[in-house]
Amino acid sequence: MHRIFAMLILALLTVSPVRGEAIDSLQVCLLQGDSCMQQFNTFEALKYYQRAYRIAELQDSVRFSMDDSDVLSKYVPEDKIPREVRLKLADCYYKRADYRQTAELLKNMPEDSLSHEAFRQLAFSYQKQGDNDSFMYWAEQLIYRYPMDGEVVAGLTLAFARASQPQRGIVCGMGYCQRDSTNIMVNRALADAWFMNRDFTAAANLYERLLQQGDSTFNTLYSAGMCYSQIDSLEQAYGYLHDAFLLSQMQHAGCAYRLGVVCVDTKRYTEGLACLSLAKRLMQPDSAIMKAITLSQGEGYYLIQRYDEAVAAWKEHLGYNPSSGATYYNIANAYAYLLKDPEQAKSYYQLFIEKSAEIEKPTPQLVEMVEDAKKKLKTK
Repeated sequence: MHRIFAMLILALLTVSPVRGEAIDSLQVCLLQGDSCMQQFNTFEALKYYQRAYRIAELQDSVRFSMDDSDVLSKYVPEDKIPREVRLKLADCYYKRADYRQTAELLKNMPEDSLSHEAFRQLAFSYQKQGDNDSFMYWAEQLIYRYPMDGEVVAGLTLAFARASQPQRGIVCGMGYCQRDSTNIMVNRALADAWFMNRDFTAAANLYERLLQQGDSTFNTLYSAGMCYSQIDSLEQAYGYLHDAFLLSQMQHAGCAYRLGVVCVDTKRYTEGLACLSLAKRLMQPDSAIMKAITLSQGEGYYLIQRYDEAVAAWKEHLGYNPSSGATYYNIANAYAYLLKDPEQAKSYYQLFIEKSAEIEKPTPQLVEMVEDAKKKLKTK
């Protein structure tokens, strides 16, 4: 027993100089790491900061309790890593896009000890990992302390919208805009939140504000066009979608499709059909989009009296949407009255009646169309 206590005393006598040397080594590592960071050399800086962290981890990390039955039992007290060491290492990890390590280093620190930059790194580390819930939590904590951080406000506004809570996003963005209505990043996020909340008028007003601020990016023009198409301001929708489509160098499939539909609705048939054809090429083989495109193409060709092409588009539409009874009916009528092909008309009227019979609760309009088709079959 005396021998054990003698060993403990010897160990304690050696602590002071070793601890002093460790502190010196820790500071040297931090300075070397800082020097590397000034040269943007995060690779070497990371080595020095990791070494500093290990040194700090060893300082006072092993204690002996004389009350334990085994006097040699040891315990590790609460985290003793100096704030400076943890923040520098986290900053280095963040700049190297190691967001998991950044979050691990910062999430358990007392929030009052986090600098503004560290708070941002913690929140955005979760965002960049796709953890929307954690990002929202830490972004809210940050905004509570730094309410004018526009980038975080914009990120949180969109995060709420993505979490199917656009109303909370609107509240967040509007709170900021009461102090500063000129922040483009916040206005973009707020406009998108209004759009996701299906308040297209409010969203359109914000997109207009962005355009007045000079934010004539593809997304702003496209979103503005989408808003106006939803509220039936089709001429404004056409202008914005047209500009967006040109800005995309006519390569954005969704914009081509939306512009094509608006063109057909505003009687710009030739332009609309060209856009729909381009969208079709760009979007294949997306069946959901192809279903919509081929239907609009059929309507467009029909309205400019190119009936053969209308029928071809509708037939293609049936390949994506074989249960569309109305399409069979339209094809049958086109064959019966416009293309003068009674055999094809009979075939498609019959298909229309068969498809309609599969519908459990037909609308009065469908019932009327079925009766009409039956009468036409009897007369042929």
